[in-house]
Amino acid sequence: MHRNKKVKSFDKSAPISPAMILKVFNKYPKKSFNYKQISERVGANEKNQMMLVDVILKEMSGKKLLNDNGTGKYRLAKVSVHPSKHTVTGRVSMTMSGAGYVECEEIEDDIYIAAKNTGTALHNDIVLVSISEKGRHRNSKKARPEQNLRGTGNYFHEKTEGRIVKVIKRNKTEFVGVVKISSNYAFLKTDNPKINVDFYIPLEKLGGCKNGEKAVVRLTDWPETTANPYGEIVRILGTPGNNDTEMSAILADLNLPLSFPENVLKAADQMPLEIDAGEILKRKDFRKVTTFTIDPFDAKDFDDALSLRKTEGGNWEAGVHIADVSHYIKEGAAIEKESYTRATSIYLVDRVIPMLPERLSNDLCSLKPNEDKLCFSAVFEMNDRAEIIAQWFGKTVICSDKRFTYEEAQNIIEAEKANGHSGHPLGKEIITLNKLAVQLRNERFKKGAIGFERVEVKFKLNEDGDPLSVEPKEIKDSNRLIEEFMLLANKKVAEFAGSGGSSKTGDQEQHSGSGGKGSKPFVYRVHEPPDIEKLKTFVKFIRSFGYEIKIGAPKEISFALNKLLDEVKGKPEQNIIETLAIRTMAKAEYSPVNAGHYGLAFKHYSHFTSPIRRYPDLMVHRLLDKYLAYKMPNPEFISNLGEYCDHCSEQEKKAAEAERDSVKFKQVQFMKNQIGKEFNGIISGVTDFGMFVELVENKCEGLIRIKDLDDDYYVFDQSNYCLRGKRHGYKYTLGNAVTVKLNGVDLIRKQLNLLLV
Repeated sequence: MHRNKKVKSFDKSAPISPAMILKVFNKYPKKSFNYKQISERVGANEKNQMMLVDVILKEMSGKKLLNDNGTGKYRLAKVSVHPSKHTVTGRVSMTMSGAGYVECEEIEDDIYIAAKNTGTALHNDIVLVSISEKGRHRNSKKARPEQNLRGTGNYFHEKTEGRIVKVIKRNKTEFVGVVKISSNYAFLKTDNPKINVDFYIPLEKLGGCKNGEKAVVRLTDWPETTANPYGEIVRILGTPGNNDTEMSAILADLNLPLSFPENVLKAADQMPLEIDAGEILKRKDFRKVTTFTIDPFDAKDFDDALSLRKTEGGNWEAGVHIADVSHYIKEGAAIEKESYTRATSIYLVDRVIPMLPERLSNDLCSLKPNEDKLCFSAVFEMNDRAEIIAQWFGKTVICSDKRFTYEEAQNIIEAEKANGHSGHPLGKEIITLNKLAVQLRNERFKKGAIGFERVEVKFKLNEDGDPLSVEPKEIKDSNRLIEEFMLLANKKVAEFAGSGGSSKTGDQEQHSGSGGKGSKPFVYRVHEPPDIEKLKTFVKFIRSFGYEIKIGAPKEISFALNKLLDEVKGKPEQNIIETLAIRTMAKAEYSPVNAGHYGLAFKHYSHFTSPIRRYPDLMVHRLLDKYLAYKMPNPEFISNLGEYCDHCSEQEKKAAEAERDSVKFKQVQFMKNQIGKEFNGIISGVTDFGMFVELVENKCEGLIRIKDLDDDYYVFDQSNYCLRGKRHGYKYTLGNAVTVKLNGVDLIRKQLNLLLV
């Protein structure tokens, strides 16, 4: 493992103290922990030590150092700061108007920064703010559209106001935009509407860029005496609106990689395709067991396979076989460093930006049919009710019999339902696994799992990457089959580590090599229960559609949400409500502290099943391998584990944003030839500048500007999520069905401009 910054670990021999505990909360100021999780972080493994932690937490809560949410979980308390002559540090979020909001740990509410007081700060910079006074300003933290339900902002609220006096750290120094050249100078106007300034570029710093081209500018200087920052062109992307240009722009704007360094590609090319015979002898051999993969039709990397066979006792042995990437990528190697930096593969609509070079992702590690492949496997003995009788984790070698697409597997399942048999040589295995998966899924939901299946879209592209069609993606039994067995493997691996590495298997006792009880250092995938305030806002929102849910205990909330999701299925408002329900939830992330996974109703959960495309899975493989071999990871790795998890979570967010932007671009690109056409839609967002409408036919979303509503003078009614006419009283509310006409498209801003019909 590699990082320059070294984080000190806690001295496990030191007495438990409030200061020690406070360090944990200061490192994770936005997270909530119970006493068990804190005990784990500070090395309190004995019962009396854990009791002491519990007492200290209660005392710290009483002193207002921590907030107690009433369920035994604590969070770092924010303090009220008197605004006079006080400076704080925080991250600034800019708005399209040029004003900003600074979020800092010391103050509960965001600090409002008027446009004239933003100084040389740019969106997401870390800044020093001089707090001035309390005032009535728009958009409190609870109401900001970009932070909450779209369109629920813009009301007056007592806000702390400040002035940015210094930029402490730039969020980024490279920006994407279009270059405009005059006779004496040039400017770059960024694509991001939250970057409210143009970059001044001396002609000698254009780097060959032509007028009207899209490029990447690097910030070189911004004197406080000038209105515009100075920059230089470092990369020319091409003609705006062009598919390759815009896809490259999406990646460049998020500082995501466009290609692999030469040394990484060279190292990958030097890896032999053949598997050493001695390596096979070290592993459990599954090559004669029926094994197959099920993936999307256009997949090139197959990182998971399933096997099935009947046991002598009449049960089922189901194997989840995962590409053993850790065998090929050694710690400290160039490929490993690059994979950590990337942390995840990025799936744009028309291309994949892989975490690993294609020689690894598509060849060496990909579980292609009729080829011997090295795997790390989780094998479960199950009865017909999908109850786990025994389990085994370890290194294996497999030879996949067949590569199925989801469509092919679904045809087998449906043929079985219709005719009692599928007629496929592997039909019995798929049908059996599907029956087991259905029972696993039902058991999850009985325990409180939430059935989020947000409607996504899929595109059919021509050879040039232009979209020929766009339609909703359907989730079917074959998708759920794979999902359930991947969830099972992830859950059981996390339980194994979280229980100290001890679990009964079919023929032996598997345990970690530490020799002690209690959880071991691990990478968890955590998802906390929803914030009550956000949930209240969501409840108010769904009332406008005639729905109601009660807020109770976490498990009661999950059951209520499932009931709601069932009720909206097939209705026009389904996608809106599902989308906002997901936004109401906390974001899943990686953490060395096990906080459980609320959405899945798992006490332990991790990511083990996709090491080709996710770096956390690679870390989990390495940790599990050590624990199975009675070893512990090195101390430096353990001390830096929180930092590794934070980095992977951040890269995951960037990848998700890039993927969303690529979908938006393709949707707008698809609609560019349909200007003037009318569509049925549903109002999906309301703001003080207009309303967003989602088209029923293809789920594309466009904007009707308030200035184009010419039958009345409309004002934004925040409390009722609507635009209301002042003269006639007519209102446009979230969820209303409307007919719209496509008035224009903006490929650069990835935006559809709509008019009411």
